[in-house]
Amino acid sequence: MKGFGVYEKGKVGWMEKPDPVCGPKDAIAKPIAIAPCSSDVHSAYDLEGPHLINRILGHECVGEIIEVGSDVKDFKVGDKVIIPAVTPTWDHPDFQDGYHQHAGGALYGINLSSYEDGTFADRIRIRSVDMNAALLPDDIPLEAACMIPDMMTTGFHGPELAEVKFGDTVLVAGIGPVGLMAVAGSKLMGAAKLIAIGTRPNCVELAKEYGATDIVSYKDGDIAEQIMEITKGKGVDAAIVAGGDLETFYKCIAVTKPGGIIANLNVFGEVSSFNIPADAIGSLMAHKTIKGGLCPGGRKRMERLLAMVQTNRVDPSKLITHRFRGFEKIEDAFHLMANKPKDLIKPIVFMD
Repeated sequence: MKGFGVYEKGKVGWMEKPDPVCGPKDAIAKPIAIAPCSSDVHSAYDLEGPHLINRILGHECVGEIIEVGSDVKDFKVGDKVIIPAVTPTWDHPDFQDGYHQHAGGALYGINLSSYEDGTFADRIRIRSVDMNAALLPDDIPLEAACMIPDMMTTGFHGPELAEVKFGDTVLVAGIGPVGLMAVAGSKLMGAAKLIAIGTRPNCVELAKEYGATDIVSYKDGDIAEQIMEITKGKGVDAAIVAGGDLETFYKCIAVTKPGGIIANLNVFGEVSSFNIPADAIGSLMAHKTIKGGLCPGGRKRMERLLAMVQTNRVDPSKLITHRFRGFEKIEDAFHLMANKPKDLIKPIVFMD
C-alpha cells in the first residue's frame, strides 16, 4: 500500500508498505475522504519514539469497505463507514474498568497512526470493525461525516468532562476546530452564558454561530480580568481548555468558581511539569476539579454523533475551510495544517 507519513522525527513523505492483513474481526477499507489534524503535525515534528518510525499518519476518515474478516457480522464489502480516531480493543479486560480508550494500555485506543498505520493510505485496517465502525447514512454529506471521527467527538468530550448543566456559565479557551465543537456541545448540553477565547475572525464568527455569547481576546487585555468582568466577578461554572499555553490553562483554573470543573482537551506535548499557582486553585481548598482525557471512540459513539448531525442539532461541516481532491493532495493538506494560515480552520481531502 501507499501512504503519507513520518520516517523519523521531522522527516515526512510518501512511503510504500505491505498491505494490512485483515483479521477475522477486522475490515479493510479504502479512504473516501480524510482530514489532517494538528495531532498528525505534532506526531511528525514534535514527538518521537519507535512507534513513530516509518509510520503512516492520519486518524480522521470516511472509508469504503473492500474486505471483511470471517467473523464480521454487521458490515460488508461496499459499505461506506465512519472510521473513528479512537478504535479500541474491545476484548481486553481493561475495558471493564470503564475507559475503553485505555484498554490495553494508556491511550492505546488511539491506535491509528500511533501503534498502527493510519488513514493517509490507500488501504486502512479497521480493527474489531463491528465494534468500531459506523455505517454512513445516505443523507449525511461527506464533509460533515469526516468531522465526526475526531473533531466532534473530541470537542463534545469537553462539556462531558466538565459536566455542563442547564444554565451554567461556561468558558471555552481556544476556538480551533476542537474548541468550536466544544462550544457547540456546551450549548447543546445547556450552557446559558458561553464565553469563548479566540482572535481569528472566521473562528470568532463560527463560535458565535455555534452558540458563544461572549468573545474574549488576549489582544484586549488580560483574559482573566475580562472573564471576571463578563461574569460580574463570579467566575465560570466550567472551563474547557481546547487551546492556548500553560498560562491560558492556569487562568482558566483561576476564573472557575469553587466547586467548578476544568476540562482539558489540549495536548501539552512539550511540557515536562505543571506548576499551578496556589491562588488559582484556592490553595487546594476550593473544591476545583481538573480533568482531562482522550475522547470516546467506537461504533456507538459514532452512531450517537451521526444522529446529532442527521437531526440537524449541529453541522460540523462548517469547520471546513479548505478542500482538496485526489489522494496525492494529502501531502498538501498536511502541510497546510502544519503552516496554519490565518483563514484555516480545517482542511478535507476527497479521494475522487
